[in-house]
Amino acid sequence: MARPKDKADLLNLSKKNFELLMDFIECLSNEEQNTDFPKGTMNRNIRDVLMHLHHWHLMMFDWYVVGMKGDKPDMPAKGYTWKTTPELNRWIWEKYKATPLEDAKQNCKSSYEKVRSLIEKHTDEELFEKKRYKWTGTTSLGAYIVSATSSHYDWAIKLIKKAKK
Repeated sequence: MARPKDKADLLNLSKKNFELLMDFIECLSNEEQNTDFPKGTMNRNIRDVLMHLHHWHLMMFDWYVVGMKGDKPDMPAKGYTWKTTPELNRWIWEKYKATPLEDAKQNCKSSYEKVRSLIEKHTDEELFEKKRYKWTGTTSLGAYIVSATSSHYDWAIKLIKKAKK
């Protein structure tokens, strides 16, 4: 499916890709779910991937809350720039690396629902009109949400599949 351009597509694709990811994980044995990936990736296992997604959901939600108040959110996070995203992702990995897999699954599902509820309360125009909100700059709110949801879930599925080969 092409990148979402309206609310219905965003809701559908984010749900579809999230369910594909979670279903794929649940189809793996407990041993496979808990086995580390081959060396060469920062996210070393499924737990790491899920907590990465969870934290990006939370950041997206925080950007939204701060931005909608009229303030400028720290994007991607305080002390980081888009160019230093790899360092941010390493910090996220360090923060959550001891999280049990079952907690990671629940955290990711919970934060996904939080972002989904954010999508549901907006119109197509509010989501996809560029420059509508000062905090989103030249892009749209929807573009940020796509990156934090459907596109990110696609990345996660590909990473896990590659690691499981």
